[in-house]
Amino acid sequence: MQYRTFAPSGEKISLLGFGTMRLPVMEKDETVIDEAEAIRMIRYAIDKGVNYMDTAYMYHGGTSEEVLGKALKDGYREKVFLADKMPIWMAKKAGGIEALFEEQFRRLDVEYIDFYLVHNLTESMWKKCKDANLMPFLEEMKAKGRIGKIGFSFHDELDVFKDIINDYPWEFCQIQLNYMDTELQAGVAGLKYAGEKGLPVIIMEPLKGGKLTKSIPESVKAVWNKSPIKRTPAEWALQWLADFPEVLTILSGMSEMEEVKENVRILGNATPGSITETEKQLIREASAEYNNLIKASCTGCKYCMPCPKEIDIPEVMEQYNQWHMFKAFRTSLRQYNFLPQGMRPLNCIDCKACEAQCPQSLPISDIMREMGDTFEG
Repeated sequence: MQYRTFAPSGEKISLLGFGTMRLPVMEKDETVIDEAEAIRMIRYAIDKGVNYMDTAYMYHGGTSEEVLGKALKDGYREKVFLADKMPIWMAKKAGGIEALFEEQFRRLDVEYIDFYLVHNLTESMWKKCKDANLMPFLEEMKAKGRIGKIGFSFHDELDVFKDIINDYPWEFCQIQLNYMDTELQAGVAGLKYAGEKGLPVIIMEPLKGGKLTKSIPESVKAVWNKSPIKRTPAEWALQWLADFPEVLTILSGMSEMEEVKENVRILGNATPGSITETEKQLIREASAEYNNLIKASCTGCKYCMPCPKEIDIPEVMEQYNQWHMFKAFRTSLRQYNFLPQGMRPLNCIDCKACEAQCPQSLPISDIMREMGDTFEG
């Protein structure tokens, strides 16, 4: 495993970080994690040198923290840096900042969290943090030895990213970045800006929620086939990110053991400068082709859920993109018909609650209407 140095204090962080938002589940129920398999995957990764574990309060309907805590028993906690996040928008519902914070510790069953992030910062969320006096609370928790480094994860525009960085003495940050989203949100420019400020950067959504590794369109395969050196889709995406020296670690939400093994293999050898300029040009071509095909840049993060009409919005978004990428109407219709009656896009009431929570600012209500018209109109 490759390691990078957390420059301000010298910790060695594995280039691959384990994100626990997409753990294996039972019977397609995101709230019921296959604990035995998830623990096996997490411990395998740790045994192979992965030492950064990331979770959040709402992942898997609140069960991710618990399962990760179980995986870190039997001496594994001492081998890793643990990261968790404060979702300020849930604080009132959870009984306040303090109650939410303590619940995270109970779920994880740990005494200390190494990296603590303010979750999903946008311009409005940062204002809520200030109004709630969140940062003084986190500073107090740090002084008491409950948490270590204080950072934030980000989902807004580049100018907002710069403002937030300059508005508080952060110790690290986390941004969404992959070779398709170079100018989305903070983007490459934000990565460089954080680097100039001496702020270590953690990467999320490196494979765009798996979109860059599954069901590869033929036109994209044709781009990859131009390369004399053959790489897997995950290898192209992860190598591209590893080439940036500003990147501290790359979080991957892994659902299967084979994904863990492949990512460990790839990032066990990836270093800055390990891909050529010719290969970078191929990546740019693949990105352009994907962006020509994909209609909605959904990562499947599920921040849009729950829907008041119980529509499975991420699943509909996946079907929407698959339809536009492959134009396979019969296959798409068959998949669409698996959606339960009464919980389909046609049932959308245009309340836009999902759009208010979407990190990608997608016009979800319009897409629901389009999908309903396409398959039921």
